Amino acid sequence: MNQYQFKDIYVGLKEEFQVTVTADMLAQFCKMTGDVNPLHTDENFAKAKGYESNVAYGMLTASFLSTLAGVYLPGERSLIHSVESKFIKPVYVGDTLTVSGQVTECNEMFSVFTMKTTIVNQNGEKVLRGKMQVGVLQN
Repeated sequence: MNQYQFKDIYVGLKEEFQVTVTADMLAQFCKMTGDVNPLHTDENFAKAKGYESNVAYGMLTASFLSTLAGVYLPGERSLIHSVESKFIKPVYVGDTLTVSGQVTECNEMFSVFTMKTTIVNQNGEKVLRGKMQVGVLQN
């Protein structure tokens, strides 16, 4: 886990990590949220609607942004203020996602920074884009 302090954060700073989406993740997300939409839970239904397989929850994909801030940038001093996400392409079980964030703005008065976020799959296709505002807690 990273331990960036606000003084260490600068425009252009970038962090990223990879995660592979599993069937267990979808099952746990379904159980946790109660979202039983068949697009996510029924492969035959999803295929009948034109998808390769059942589609991973968009909010599961977006939840990796919490890991980005809470573990990587800034890490343990993270306090997420806001998240904006646009879902560009579907994500499927077995996809390996690269989750990245790059600092675009720093507000020294409030120890808050803004970062552009992107998630791409193993084929280099962007599946999510957005931005986050993240505060950095003092020591």
